[in-house]
Amino acid sequence: MPQYGYFLSCEQYGPAELIEQARMAEQAGFQALWISDHYHPWNDEQGQSPFVWSVIGALSEAVSLPVGTAVTCPTVRTHPAVVAQAAATSAVMAPGEFRLGVGTGEALNEHILGDAWPPAHVRLEMLEEAIQVMRRLFTGEEVNHHGAHYTVENARLYTLPDQPVPIDISGFGPAATKLAARVGDGYITMMPDDSMVEQYRKGGGGGKPVSGGTKVCYGTDRDDCVRTVHRLWANEQLPGELGQVLPSPRHFEQAQTLVTEDMVRENRVCGDDVDEHVAELRQFADAGFDRIYVNQIGPDLRGFFDFYRTKVLPQLQQAG
Repeated sequence: MPQYGYFLSCEQYGPAELIEQARMAEQAGFQALWISDHYHPWNDEQGQSPFVWSVIGALSEAVSLPVGTAVTCPTVRTHPAVVAQAAATSAVMAPGEFRLGVGTGEALNEHILGDAWPPAHVRLEMLEEAIQVMRRLFTGEEVNHHGAHYTVENARLYTLPDQPVPIDISGFGPAATKLAARVGDGYITMMPDDSMVEQYRKGGGGGKPVSGGTKVCYGTDRDDCVRTVHRLWANEQLPGELGQVLPSPRHFEQAQTLVTEDMVRENRVCGDDVDEHVAELRQFADAGFDRIYVNQIGPDLRGFFDFYRTKVLPQLQQAG
């Protein structure tokens, strides 16, 4: 049976709100937590972006659920040696398993120090080298590394978990999925595409965990939910590589003018129809996902968690 978790959105909520949502998620019967890692929100309406590692530290004291990042970019904004230290400390503090989800990132978050934003194939090379650096540091040995993209001198992590931090790799296309299969401890993708899962497993992923997530907007007024999603998360309906290359929230706001409420209505679960919510998550289970996370976009968080506790999660668990 898949594990069902809650996806904490650092783009939309501040630290105290995220911690309270995590508590409600645990009480509602969710089995794990994901948390996004951003420097900026996608648009100003979302309005938040706390430092993820501080929030993870607080989560370790607030709940007993396993936590993972979805996802951290350890290549441009933050050097992989620093990410390794943050992840190792998080794993030591976490009451359950901590998993480091990584990806090639977006210009929105990563170009803030003035670094050039590389093309996709270079970002994949950087990610693979970053993973090599972090894995060496997770052994506790002193690391000296002079690679194509990173230099590390006399670096050693002293605060380490008993086992190396597992690294899950995010992939939305064949090249990233191939990398995840070859070097990842797990695979993350946000579409319930069984062909991508099959590529990952046949490419070397074997029985390693496949994780995915989705956003919904629970509420009793479907049209109001559609308007809420359109206002806050219209960026998710933008096509192609825009999400990776647009440099600032205002550019996403400009692009989002192309997204209509009808597009949201067709592509996002809105309202309080139990069958629609169950079907949205079940499609990930049917595609072979092991861990499935859901995020509530709308303001009725207590209603959402009660709805999932009493109606949605029991059906999904029976289906397993």
